[in-house]
Amino acid sequence: MKNDRNSIIYDKSFKFAIKTVNLYKHLCTKQKEYVLSKQLLRSGTSIGANIREALEAQSKKDFIAKLYIAIKEASESKYWLELLIETKYIEQNSGQTMLQELTEIIKILNKIIKTTKQNLNTIQ
Repeated sequence: MKNDRNSIIYDKSFKFAIKTVNLYKHLCTKQKEYVLSKQLLRSGTSIGANIREALEAQSKKDFIAKLYIAIKEASESKYWLELLIETKYIEQNSGQTMLQELTEIIKILNKIIKTTKQNLNTIQ
């Protein structure tokens, strides 16, 4: 996974970050909502940033640690999206689409971590 241009998870997280930024702009300009949307902006864009760091990790353990942080950020993003949906700042349909994307990102990250750990145990 050294080349982020060929990384499916990096690509998915980058596209999610773009959607997050666009949602943030919409929430600020149209809904005049600044606090919750800022939290989502921070966590939603951090997923890809941590994956990018993982791709440049110094070791397999460092790689795994960065991916765990990306999972935490994705989980936090789910919370903020759910809250924005329930408080009617985001329409149910568009919010659900983003929640599904996060679920997929988390599943892929968990699979990468599991495989990396297995490979690490095989080497040792």
